[in-house]
Amino acid sequence: MAKNLVIVESPAKAKTIKKFLGKNYEVIASNGHVRDLPKSQMGIDVNHDFELKYITIRGKGELLAALRKEVKKADKVYLATDPDREGEAISWHLSIALNLEGKKYKRITFNEITKNAVKNSLKEARAIDMNLVDAQQARRVLDRLVGYEISPVLWAKIKRGLSAGRVQSVALRLICDREDEVNNFIPQEYWTLEAEVIPKGSKKSFMAKLNKTPKGKADIHSKEEMTAILNDLEGEQLQVKSVKKSERTKKAPLPFTTSTLQQEAARKLNFATGKTMRIAQQLYEGVDIKGRGSVGLITYLRTDSVRISEEANASALDYIAKQYGQSYVGGTTSKAASGKKIQDAHEAIRPTDITLSPVIVKDQLSRDQFRLYQLIYNRFLASRMAPAKYESESVKMNAKGYEFGATSTQMIFEGFMAVYAIEDENDELRNLFKNIDENTTLDVKQWQDKQHFTQPPAHYTEGSLVKQLEELGIGRPSTYAPTISTILARRYIMKENRNLYVTELGEAVNQIMKKAFPVIVDTEFTANMESLLDKIEEGVIDWKTVVENFYPDLDAAVKAANEELEHVKIEDEVSDEICEECGRNLVVKYGPHGKFLACPGFPECRFTKPYFEKIGVACPKCGKDIVLKKTKKGRKYYGCINNPECDFMSWQKPSSVSCKKCGSIMLEKGNKLVCSNTECGFVCEKPKKQD
Repeated sequence: MAKNLVIVESPAKAKTIKKFLGKNYEVIASNGHVRDLPKSQMGIDVNHDFELKYITIRGKGELLAALRKEVKKADKVYLATDPDREGEAISWHLSIALNLEGKKYKRITFNEITKNAVKNSLKEARAIDMNLVDAQQARRVLDRLVGYEISPVLWAKIKRGLSAGRVQSVALRLICDREDEVNNFIPQEYWTLEAEVIPKGSKKSFMAKLNKTPKGKADIHSKEEMTAILNDLEGEQLQVKSVKKSERTKKAPLPFTTSTLQQEAARKLNFATGKTMRIAQQLYEGVDIKGRGSVGLITYLRTDSVRISEEANASALDYIAKQYGQSYVGGTTSKAASGKKIQDAHEAIRPTDITLSPVIVKDQLSRDQFRLYQLIYNRFLASRMAPAKYESESVKMNAKGYEFGATSTQMIFEGFMAVYAIEDENDELRNLFKNIDENTTLDVKQWQDKQHFTQPPAHYTEGSLVKQLEELGIGRPSTYAPTISTILARRYIMKENRNLYVTELGEAVNQIMKKAFPVIVDTEFTANMESLLDKIEEGVIDWKTVVENFYPDLDAAVKAANEELEHVKIEDEVSDEICEECGRNLVVKYGPHGKFLACPGFPECRFTKPYFEKIGVACPKCGKDIVLKKTKKGRKYYGCINNPECDFMSWQKPSSVSCKKCGSIMLEKGNKLVCSNTECGFVCEKPKKQD
């Protein structure tokens, strides 16, 4: 009988597929890529039509030898790597490494690892799509050129071991720009006014918010303005002017794409993007389920499409009708709004079998696998369900031309919220509005005026950074997690309480990239490059044409940077601190975690101590020096040199100028000074430096 060989990437995937195919099929894993560009050199001949030098990846020799033996035994070979550019490239490399030319071999793809999907893929076997391969090669070459040309510049100008990347450098710039926005943000004072009112005949009160004044919108910026309004309203009642009832719906969410899964897993489960992708890969490749063997629980995890197959949609609608009732069955799902091209080759991420609910498989999954599967399962189920319905009632009230409003909302049909709650909008106001009409006069129990200050934009989290990269069209689903992992590993950024902060090293790298390679860190350029990769995939452009147009400008920028950029690393700075072992003046050195003090007598004397940069400002608590410090993860802050005896610290740089309003220490924010006392809010211009 004819024997067929199926080659996949991972042993887990091989195990799952093996049980779907008969004895005539042998399934073996390649363990990912088998060939790649060499690490020790560029591997791209820029002078001879960008010819590529692929080599066998170290450690894959024995595996390839074993695979070649299996190929000789087989009558047909099926390359079943992942259904994307990367998977297509792996299949192409396997065809060359295994000498499949002249052999009967085909490429098969499937969006989910189920019996039907795998068997149907055999019926639709095809040749390797070289357009997909070329798109992957173009990305690889562009990334290699950027990395291998620019990284040595960073080594020379800052220190060895640093790296630049086509996507990672843009991600770093976004985080640096956001950090600048936060640091330079000047809080603006504003006030709000609410009236606690009591309907006649009721013992319960509710709050009505001031929306308009006789002059227009309720923009109140000072205590004086608020006092004038309160004086004007003293002793007044509120007259109801209108009561409006309405119904509104909240549409079901779209099923997950790669980026929305990463965002939601970060928000709801506190998963890093890398962790989300790792666990999703396990769920896709197959998990041992009691009575069923190895089962692929979700569809392919790298996708930016929200499309669902007709079969999966029909199955979900039938399941919803049986479990929840016909009224919960949804209609046509809305499409994602996007100005960029969607890679619609795959479906959205969904469970492969809607009858395998999270409860059924819980005992066979790890805690994290269960939580992620439950998130994916419930999101998909919700996407097929009817909208949630709400009843709203709005009351507008008036006193001397001041307009107040209150709104109550109550859910009247939960719809998709039965499985995927987004927010709880129920409140108790509805009962208070029953006896209110346009002739009602409301007594004011008390006026509640509150002072607020505008808040700076939030630091990026992994989830919000992924969202921003996707909105800008930078990278693809497969690149988000490794991009963030790389800049974290390089210590360009650090993560603290979910937020991403730039380190001193990251700032230095970003400054060089912006100065010497502005095009590389330009978001529009990087997004345009993604669209060119799409055109290569479609067969519209040759991949070498894209590289040929890109490389000359990069090469010129690298040469200019090597000649013109100043070294960030400077000669050892001599400090006033004395070595406690030999009496020499300690010098400032640079290590992996920044500056430190060391004895210049090294290696004879190895004394070191932490370096603290004094900023010339006295601590407001104890009077000693405030110094620049860094957290264990590398984020800069300002603290008292007398720590731990004194606990003063600030994320912003303190100024020697005191607040004229309350006497507190002032903080530098851009060209302004802001009072550190949040209840004060005093802001003034930063004094200009004297020449």
